[in-house]
This record gives sequence, C-alpha cells and structure tokens, in this order.
Amino acid sequence: MAEDELIAEYDERGTPVGIVARSVMRARGLWHAATAVLVLSPDGARVYVHRRSATKDVFAGCHDCFAGGVVAAGETPDECAHRELAEELGVTGVTPTPMFTFRYVDPPIRYHAFVYEVRWSGPIVWQPSEVVAGEWLTIAELTARLADPSWPFVPDGRMAFERWLARRTGSRSAADGRP
Repeated sequence: MAEDELIAEYDERGTPVGIVARSVMRARGLWHAATAVLVLSPDGARVYVHRRSATKDVFAGCHDCFAGGVVAAGETPDECAHRELAEELGVTGVTPTPMFTFRYVDPPIRYHAFVYEVRWSGPIVWQPSEVVAGEWLTIAELTARLADPSWPFVPDGRMAFERWLARRTGSRSAADGRP
C-alpha cells in the first residue's frame, strides 16, 4: 500500500464521486468505501482472526477478523474484496459472498463498508507489512474475546462482526445496535 495511492472517493449516500489520494482522504476525513471479508472454516464454525502490523495507517497492532481495505480508484467493491483477501491472507480461488453494507463513522474515519464472507480450508499466507499473527477461533471464542474491552480489536471490525453475527442468529436488536 502506497500512501499516495489513488482511491475512490464516495459521498455520504454511498455514490462514487471522484478520485483522491489516500493521504488526502485520511487528512481530510473524506468519505470512501472499504471491503471487509470474513474468512470462515468450511463448516462455518471457526473464524480466522489476525493481528494487524504496527505500521498500518489505522488501528495499528489491533486484532481483526476481516481481511479488507479501501476501494481503489476504478475498482468495484467486489474487485477490492478479491484483491484484499489475496494480498492480506493469500486466499485465492474463492468468490467472496456479499453479505451486507453499512456506514462506519468515527471521525475522522467515514466510510461505506461492503461486508463479505468466504469459506476456506487452504493455507493462510500473511502479507508481512499488514499481518503479524493469526489463528482460527470458534465463533463463541471470538464473541467471548470481544466481550473483553481490554482486548485490542478494531472498532469497525467489531461493528461488522456484531452485525454479521446478528444476521446469522436472527437477532434484529443486535443488528440495529439496540439492546
């Protein structure tokens, strides 16, 4: 990832409106889009969780259960999901299944999240500049770790996982953020 790579700028409604340098997007807190791909075991019982490198531009050193990243200029969210899955975890030859979208706002970060999932039984190969550790956890283990506020986990990934889990279990209140 180059700091001055060109990314797709979006508006608040989720419409692509132009192209901007990543550094400008970060400095100005501009709307953009990003993908998040949840990697599940073939039976859907386990989730691959990794720790981000200390050099990531946001949420450095935190854990995450999604491979993903910012949608590049001229790229669709589907293309970005494929690219990021291959780059970060070495997962190729599978098609990410679109699950849902949502807006993430935690100023200065504002983006439209395109959430996907894949089932995977092959090897995981980290991109060293982005991932420094990883492990498979059951959904119950991940949920228990997320209940510990001292466990460093990316806040947008937490929100996406809670929404994914609510859809899986049919819990409307969790998906809507209500108690």
